[in-house]
Amino acid sequence: MMVKKKKRVPDWLNNPIWSSSSPSITTRSSSPPPHSPKSSSYDDRTVVTVTNTNKSSSVTSSDSSDRFVPVPQPPTPKVRVSSVSSDENDVGSEDVTRQALLLQELSRRIINIGELRQLAALGIPDAPGIRSTVWKVLLGYLPIDKALWASELTKRRSQYKRFKEDILMNPSDVTRKLEDSASSKNGDLIGEGKGLLPRSTIPHGEHPLSLGKTSVWNQFFQDSEIIEQIDRDVKRTHPDMQFFSGDSAYAKANQGSLKNILIIFAKLNPGIRYVQGMNEILAPLFYVFKNDPNDDYAVNAEADTFFCFVELLSGFRDYFCQQLDNSIVGIRLAISRMSQLLKQHDEELWRHLEVTTKVNPQFYAFRWITLLLTQEFNFTDSLHIWDTLLSNPEGPQETLLRVCCAMLILVRRRLLAGDFTANLKLLQSYPSTNISHLLYVANKLNSHTTP
Repeated sequence: MMVKKKKRVPDWLNNPIWSSSSPSITTRSSSPPPHSPKSSSYDDRTVVTVTNTNKSSSVTSSDSSDRFVPVPQPPTPKVRVSSVSSDENDVGSEDVTRQALLLQELSRRIINIGELRQLAALGIPDAPGIRSTVWKVLLGYLPIDKALWASELTKRRSQYKRFKEDILMNPSDVTRKLEDSASSKNGDLIGEGKGLLPRSTIPHGEHPLSLGKTSVWNQFFQDSEIIEQIDRDVKRTHPDMQFFSGDSAYAKANQGSLKNILIIFAKLNPGIRYVQGMNEILAPLFYVFKNDPNDDYAVNAEADTFFCFVELLSGFRDYFCQQLDNSIVGIRLAISRMSQLLKQHDEELWRHLEVTTKVNPQFYAFRWITLLLTQEFNFTDSLHIWDTLLSNPEGPQETLLRVCCAMLILVRRRLLAGDFTANLKLLQSYPSTNISHLLYVANKLNSHTTP
């Protein structure tokens, strides 16, 4: 009788990085990274949540998988190396070199998109304006031929202006425009002070009590619920950041831009409309574009963000369609693929999580995947992760799944020692970690496959 040989852990996982018991090394400041309230996303779907009554100890407890220990003879890490200096303005030499290379590439008349992707995948330095321009090129909003930038931006921004005029207009304004149009055709009545539109000439579809499908008022009342939901979610977006939250005129204006974009998207995409959590995906794009030192880019950040948001979401739109949850393109397929990726690279950890402790990956990975990890790390780290996600020529999905799998591997020791409750707490409140090392491990998953 043949005994099935247990699949062993790949050799690259059997090194001191996963088992060393030395004190952990952190690259973060002493204050914990800010997190937006986890309850703000996807209230309409069932996600099991375990309240962590001892969060601080679970996040900061010593774990070999959370430490940045050099791998024996590693290749040059293909990720941004975070600075450990207390001076946040101290830019490392690698960042200076990468910044120069990115600026050189962006200065070309025809940008080499392959080279730009490789440089961006290493991490985009936090120098003013670079990430804004690179993201627009990576998302296809700016063409690789710089001679076309001016005309393309003018066309897109004019198109967005028309969207705002047509979609965000209150039905009262629509009716008023009809009145003005009718009045202009009856100049004699205007001259006599009789410029009001006669009751008999008001189109039935424009009457506030009309129930017709084409009635702007009927559509307005149907949209009011989703607009109220967008308004609530926008106000909850990153409450720890003055850019998005607060009573300042600047924060209010930024909230207004987010709301406009989401309403227009919902109206133009009736099959998806708005799903809670889209505001979290929109926020990084708008923040980066609005903080561009180029005044023209900053002023038009709302329009630019809208089209980049549409492009980014085009690869994930099926994740937001509840009717496709169980289909071959829905969110559950993505979660299943992440699970299979973990099984392929670390079957011991996969078996402990899903078979022994019965932690369904949907309990934690649903938010990871649909929100592109914006809720698992602080805002700055999320931007660095997105540099890598957006650099994939096939789209961010595959890279995202590898990063999610790497997140599990980085805390494998604690997961293997935990039960259902402990593991669910850990994964629903992911601990502080070194982002450059996380992306390095994710890249290793791409290069190490098992038969």
